[in-house]
Amino acid sequence: MFDVFGSVKGLLKLDSVYIDNNVFRLHYKATVIILIAFSLLVTSRQYIGDPIDCIVDEIPLNVMDTYCWIYSTFTIPNRGNGRVGKDVIQPGVASHTEDDEVKYHKYYQWVCFALFFQAILFYVPRYLWKTWEGGRIKMLVLDLNCPVVTEECKEDRKKLLVDYFTTNLHQQNFYAFRFFICEALNFVNVVGQIYFMDLFLDGEFTTYGSDVVRFTEMEPEERGDPMSRVFPKVTKCTFHKYGPSGSVQTFDGLCVLPLNIVNEKIYVFLWFWFLLLSIGTGLMMVYRVCVICFMKMRMYLLRSRARLGPFEEIETITKKCQIGDWFILYQLSRNIDPLIFKELVSDLAKKLEGKERV
Repeated sequence: MFDVFGSVKGLLKLDSVYIDNNVFRLHYKATVIILIAFSLLVTSRQYIGDPIDCIVDEIPLNVMDTYCWIYSTFTIPNRGNGRVGKDVIQPGVASHTEDDEVKYHKYYQWVCFALFFQAILFYVPRYLWKTWEGGRIKMLVLDLNCPVVTEECKEDRKKLLVDYFTTNLHQQNFYAFRFFICEALNFVNVVGQIYFMDLFLDGEFTTYGSDVVRFTEMEPEERGDPMSRVFPKVTKCTFHKYGPSGSVQTFDGLCVLPLNIVNEKIYVFLWFWFLLLSIGTGLMMVYRVCVICFMKMRMYLLRSRARLGPFEEIETITKKCQIGDWFILYQLSRNIDPLIFKELVSDLAKKLEGKERV
């Protein structure tokens, strides 16, 4: 348990060396923290608070609460609309016959576990990339991200970096493509989790947020609250027991689910968060394909990082480097002081031109 909280605490720390990008961090930092926080919130309400209260004649309340929590409650979908207190007790709660469709609500027992499982899935691409990356960028930075570096130390470390690039030229594509695979996994994961939550909520999640927005814009007399449909606060529960003569007696109970007040807000937020995250990640995938396919785009991106240096040097490096070499150099530009990086680019361009002539 302490290891879990220690890992979560580590997510809150700022990295000294960046080995990914902002969209990547939204997956394994922001989303993981959000999902774990929601999971802990639901767990505290579910196992420490009072998640369900049921009332029925002749059955002890604690027995009814436990029974309905274990075996789930239900609502009547075709009784979802109507005037509360006149036509229906609550949306979906009314007298029903055997011909009426019954919708059982079982998922609220598993919300805390589902959220935690989702947090683990969001961290998997980060774990893979951190394992594959192996601390290479941190090793190459060589403390050049420090604001104060002696001139002698700076020259020695720049020379080491230039030698590294020229020695390993065209041999680092596999490193870059493993990062691109992890980015693709982020996109597959966020889209897959939208469908997972839709399956988890019986097909209600994909339109949940848009239904809530539409509900707020409707006239009060026309409103059918989608949050009450997906996460009803009042439901029904049927309890069976033997009577004095051995016949089966049926007791129709009414259950209040205060936990669903929390659940409905959580999933409204997650609907909008996952939508924005999937759009942002999709745009990042388009950007990544353009970076891989178009050398000029790589050239201008590197130019934006080394804007203090001559464009001819940037052009030389981009033409002589493959995607893996460019990717590592670009990652270094995000961790090294801009003035030092400009000098590194200049030294590397001269070395590559000299190597070409030789």
